[in-house]
Amino acid sequence: MRVRIAHTAAVLALGTGLAFGASQRGGATATIDGKKVTVDYGRPLLKGRPLADLLKQLPEERIWRAGDDQVTTFTTEADLVIGGKRVPAGKYSVYVHLPADGARNLVLNKDLGIPLIKIWAQAPPNLANEPWPRLDGYEKSVADKEVLRAAMQKEAVTTPVDTFTIEMAPAKDGATMKLSWGEESWSIALQAPK
Repeated sequence: MRVRIAHTAAVLALGTGLAFGASQRGGATATIDGKKVTVDYGRPLLKGRPLADLLKQLPEERIWRAGDDQVTTFTTEADLVIGGKRVPAGKYSVYVHLPADGARNLVLNKDLGIPLIKIWAQAPPNLANEPWPRLDGYEKSVADKEVLRAAMQKEAVTTPVDTFTIEMAPAKDGATMKLSWGEESWSIALQAPK
């Protein structure tokens, strides 16, 4: 059991090379049909590494937690249509499915993670009760709580983005959510139901 806890702590700290829990937090907000939509996320750094090298390290299910440290969350005050699919008002965890064929899919899930203290007994007090993604495999632990899996538009960027970024911009009938990291950018439409 001690080996598993130590391994879990090492996996949690992997990715940015920063002190545990030290990733910068980011947020994006949009208003769609008078209702607020927000994303809260950790902002990992590539530090000059190619994104393709990190993608090679994804587990077999090719699901990434769309951020660093605490769970990335997507909250909407009203029902939305995302990538053509209806999503009820609520708060969701955010993942990105990155299959080897190059497609990029936004994934929203009802499971909001577990308090860090439950997976790492030595969690710092300021992070102990913060929700953390489950580390025992997406398909095994939370796939049955998935609310949305929708294709995103993959775009090239003119200048590589070292710090993972999520933005929301006004668009016809709603907003566009854009995720950028490394040499890639992925976007998806957020709209009010008709």
